[in-house]
Amino acid sequence: MGNVLIDKNSGKELHKGKYNLKRKMAKIWKDKSFYLILLPGIIYFVLFHYVPMYGATIAFKDFKVMQGILGSKWVGFKNFIELFNHPSFWPVVRNSLIISLYKVFWGFPAPIILALLLNELRKESFKRTIQTISYLPHFLSWVVIGGLAVKMLSPSTGVVNLIIKALGFKPIYFMVNPKYFRSVLVLTDIWHGIGWGSIIYLAALSGVDPQLYEAATVDGASRWRQIWSITIPSISSTIAIMLILRMGGIMNAGFEQIFVMYSPNVYDVADIIDTFNYRLGFENAQYSLATAIGLFKSVIGFTLILITNKLSKLIDEGNGIW
Repeated sequence: MGNVLIDKNSGKELHKGKYNLKRKMAKIWKDKSFYLILLPGIIYFVLFHYVPMYGATIAFKDFKVMQGILGSKWVGFKNFIELFNHPSFWPVVRNSLIISLYKVFWGFPAPIILALLLNELRKESFKRTIQTISYLPHFLSWVVIGGLAVKMLSPSTGVVNLIIKALGFKPIYFMVNPKYFRSVLVLTDIWHGIGWGSIIYLAALSGVDPQLYEAATVDGASRWRQIWSITIPSISSTIAIMLILRMGGIMNAGFEQIFVMYSPNVYDVADIIDTFNYRLGFENAQYSLATAIGLFKSVIGFTLILITNKLSKLIDEGNGIW
C-alpha cells in the first residue's frame, strides 16, 4: 500500500513511480518554454559530442576506409600495444607534459594576477583601456601570432635581438634553438590568453562584499593585506574550479601554436602528442593509431580531473566541480 497513491483529480489509484513521473511531466510541460530554449543546445551536444563517441571504437579495430567502422576487423588492444611500443610515443608524451606543466606553472597565475591588478585600479577609463589591450591577442589566430614572434625574435632585425646586441651580447636564435623554444611557447601563450582568462576572475571579484574592505581599512590593514586576506580567499573557489578544468587538458600542449611555430630544429623539445597524431592520421593514414592516441588523451585528462577535484576538496572542503 505504501507504493500506491490516490490521484486528486481523477480519484484513481496510481503506483508511486507513475505518480512521480506524472508530476515531473506536468512540471516540464509547465516550463515548456524554457526547455524549448534549451533544446538547440541539447541537440548540438548530442550530435557533435555524444554521437561521435561511437567513432572511438576505431581505436579497437583495424580500420579500413572502404570497409567502414562496422566492417573493419576488431583487434582489441593491438593498436594501443603498437602505440606504446612506438619509438616516438613516449618522447612526445614527455614533451607534451613538460610544455603543459610549464604553461600551467607560469600561465595559470597570470590572469589571476592581472585581474587583481585591474581590480585595484580606480580610474575607470584607464582600467577599460588596459582590459581592451589585454583582450586583443585572444582574437588573433596563431598564424598571426607566430608571424609576429618570428619578426620580433629575428636574430638580425627582431626588436628583442636588437636590444640584446645593444647591450653587447650576441644575438640569440630563439625560434630554432631547443634551449629557448619552450620559453617562447610559454611566453606567447601567456600573452595570447592572459586578458581573456582574467574575465572570469574579474567577474568573481565583482561579487566580493565591499564592506569587508571597509572593515579591514578601519582595522588598519594595508592594500596588500586586504588582497591576501580578503580578495584571494573570496575567489579561491573560482581558482580551484579553473585549475581543475585546466588540469583536464594537461595533455593538450597547444597544437595550433606549436604547429605554426616549430621547425625540424626543435622537434626534440617541441614535438607533442597532437603533432604526432597529425602525422599518423593525416600524413600516414593510420586512423586506428590516431584514434587510440585521442582515446588515451581523453582517459588521462578525465583521470586528472578526478584527482585534481579530489585534492581540491581535501585542501578546501566544498571547492570542487562536484
